[in-house]
Amino acid sequence: MARMTGRWRIVEMSGWDRDAIDLAEPGFIEFGGNGTGEFGFIAVRGWLDCRPTERDGRPCVEFTWEGVDEGDQVSGRGWAVLVDDSTIEGHLFFHLGDDSTFRAEPFTPADRVDGQ
Repeated sequence: MARMTGRWRIVEMSGWDRDAIDLAEPGFIEFGGNGTGEFGFIAVRGWLDCRPTERDGRPCVEFTWEGVDEGDQVSGRGWAVLVDDSTIEGHLFFHLGDDSTFRAEPFTPADRVDGQ
């Protein structure tokens, strides 16, 4: 999981276009070194419980998550795999709801809002 640790900029999702992804802030998924993480896109914010594993010989993180969507409590599961040093791909599932694939690249200072 060490190679996936850090903040990744969500650049593509099968369920939503880029304008929707970045509605409230630049879409992101972040993996901490301590088995936690978070993501944010549209009006959704989720906190992750991560487990490192492998998929097809590549580093992977599988996770469950809890969060909020426009103030409503939501939860689900997902996974992300390291494609190369500059790309991760994965799938995010809402419990009893939507799901979407995603692609993310390393977060850069230019992606930040108001320098944060």
